[in-house]
Amino acid sequence: MTNTIELWKKILCCGLKRSSSRVDRVAQGYVRVYVGKQEFPCKFEVEANYLNHPLFENLLELSSEEFGYSYDGALRIACEIDLFKYLLDLLKSRNPAAHYMDLQDLMSKFNDR
Repeated sequence: MTNTIELWKKILCCGLKRSSSRVDRVAQGYVRVYVGKQEFPCKFEVEANYLNHPLFENLLELSSEEFGYSYDGALRIACEIDLFKYLLDLLKSRNPAAHYMDLQDLMSKFNDR
């Protein structure tokens, strides 16, 4: 529970750091996320409301095991970039089946494509 609270504190701070560069700014209502386990992960800007989705929460929990709860300007997600894109497509489609899916189901559906 404490780890989850710490994670949410860090998420809520996302986007509050001001930068003088336009490139570094994240649009209001969006959160910057770096995806991948590689040294140079892929950068995404996702709708902040996606963070409340159970699949996204599960992915954040999994990522905390890989990266911990440190925060440096953006969230880090430890998964394949294509899997993350698949999750975003699913969330954008507003498919109600996504609310009944767990992370393992998502991964198996992704691998079955």
